[in-house]
Amino acid sequence: MSEIRRVCVYCGSRPGHRPAYAEAARQLAALLARAGVGIVNGGGHVGLMGVVADAALAEGGEVIGVIPQVLYDLERGHTGLTELHVVATMHERKALMADLADAFVALPGGLGTLEEIAEALTWVQLGIHAKPCAFLDVDGFYAPFVRFLDHMVEEGFVLEDRRAAIWVESEPEALVARLTAPQAEPM
Repeated sequence: MSEIRRVCVYCGSRPGHRPAYAEAARQLAALLARAGVGIVNGGGHVGLMGVVADAALAEGGEVIGVIPQVLYDLERGHTGLTELHVVATMHERKALMADLADAFVALPGGLGTLEEIAEALTWVQLGIHAKPCAFLDVDGFYAPFVRFLDHMVEEGFVLEDRRAAIWVESEPEALVARLTAPQAEPM
């Protein structure tokens, strides 16, 4: 597998109710920056998205944001990023984010976060890409979804090897170690 130079981080445009979510976002971003791994995100300055961007930038890391014009117009764009791409649609946003990244990580978030990581997982299953996909399961946030993935396997809708290749880590350090390990295998 080729080296992971940039990770697309999907996460909430809200901070969530638990301080642990923002702390894990900060830790993940700082660790990636220190490891020389850039971040691709949704380009916003709000919620966990802003926390990730600010933490990586504070460590001298690269952060490339991709935001649709409508959200940029609502003054949600982060103007301090390494690069900010303003695109016309959400479809363009997701495609460019995928093109710029070598791996995908989902932090806690809402429906948009779930939809984005599910699309990345689907693209692996369809053979569109073979990039690693992972969940940072902060305080068990993704535990119900992980159980649902296992249920999909049990019911014959997801192959066991595809499920086994979806990385789930509860600590930022473990996830970054896995992303930066030379022996890391894609799905």
